[in-house]
Amino acid sequence: MAVKQKKSDILLGLIRDGQPMTRNQKLNLIVQLSIPSILAQITSVMMFFIDQAMVGRIGVEAAAACGLVESSTWLCGSLTSAASMGFSVQVAHFIGANDFAQARQVFRHGLICALIFSAVIGAIGLSISPSIPYWLGGGADIAHDASIYFGVFMLVMPFFQLNSLAGAMLKCSGNMRIPSIMSILMCIMDVVFNFIFIFIFHLGVLGVAIGTGLAIVIGALVQGYYAIFRSSMLALMRRERASVDGKETATEKSRWNWSYLVNALKISLPMACQSILMSGAQIVSTMIVAPLGNISIAANTFAITAESLCYMPGYGIGEAATTLIGQSMGAARRELCRSFARMTVSMGMLVMAFMGVIMFITAPQLMALMTPEHDIISLGAAALRIEAFAEPMFAASIVCYSVFVGAGDTFKPAIMNLCSMWLVRLTLAAMLAKDYGLKGVWTAMAIELTFRGLMFLWRLFRGNWMKRMI
Repeated sequence: MAVKQKKSDILLGLIRDGQPMTRNQKLNLIVQLSIPSILAQITSVMMFFIDQAMVGRIGVEAAAACGLVESSTWLCGSLTSAASMGFSVQVAHFIGANDFAQARQVFRHGLICALIFSAVIGAIGLSISPSIPYWLGGGADIAHDASIYFGVFMLVMPFFQLNSLAGAMLKCSGNMRIPSIMSILMCIMDVVFNFIFIFIFHLGVLGVAIGTGLAIVIGALVQGYYAIFRSSMLALMRRERASVDGKETATEKSRWNWSYLVNALKISLPMACQSILMSGAQIVSTMIVAPLGNISIAANTFAITAESLCYMPGYGIGEAATTLIGQSMGAARRELCRSFARMTVSMGMLVMAFMGVIMFITAPQLMALMTPEHDIISLGAAALRIEAFAEPMFAASIVCYSVFVGAGDTFKPAIMNLCSMWLVRLTLAAMLAKDYGLKGVWTAMAIELTFRGLMFLWRLFRGNWMKRMI
């Protein structure tokens, strides 16, 4: 792994130094950055997969309780991710321009602002945790457990933010190795902690929440240590030689710069608004599914978790695309931006098309890993097989969006995502659920994702997303 990291550093140096790159070098760099990121994405989703699998052994009510608030926890998590991206995209641009001092200054600002923001989100979430299960249409039989699961997640929100920010900073510098390793270790810790608290201490849903929370806290502290103290480009505790009595003194001072925050808001606000409205749409989708009964709620939750294993490679390649586009933008290399964009999107579509085939074939087995209930397995497998046909276009939307984020272009892509989700998916889901139940909801999802992918491909090839380049 160390050899691969060193080689990727050399290739990233070609971007920053304005050197020409062959197609093979570009492809090699994309693969080297994507593979660790894909592993990190898959293992992070495995945490949810493990939670659902273990909860599924407790009972249908427990599974429905976690599933009811899952979209709400994703909303809060996506807000912290948006905050992280507002600063990490700037860092990628400064690194691309070989201005590491300003990159570290942005990182300092990001730590302060993002941790304050996440503490506020956690406090708000904790205060509404008793009520949120009822707002989402859950019954009294699952409301207590759902509230506990959501509340514990809110308690660790600052650590979730630190993990997100530190990981984003390391990735934008080209270091995909540490975030990947930490995601795998967090997944292992999640398994161990969940087993202890669920099956040894018999804490049920509370045990799931505590186990996942502990894994997040430990992962955040370790990853934060590497970003803040060990990164060659980003470490904040740096000392340089200065001629003061022949002694080594600290020469890099931290000064507050409002422009970093303003630029972060320009990038993050559209992403945050998109996250709120997209997650709000997921919550509305949950409300559409909730009247179909606990079997449908559980099947929908498990199917979403299983499908995420299919589309996480797309997000992994997307993270690599954000890094490559961000550094290419900072280096003012327009043609390299365009080349990396098209290559990463093509790779994402090919990989997710393959994953869609695997998901279609193994849908019943994937569902059986999370629950022994035959009705849930059958209904969830049918939903997954419907969704499998939309995976290539879903990949197009994921990687194209990551390309645009790397370029600092987040407003119009957010509008595209929102219009597609609210006007196409939810409208169709509400109509089809009446006659076709959960299968109708997932048919609406497949149609919408195909439509969204086509929109993003159209914008990618138009090239307007590069207008910010000097």
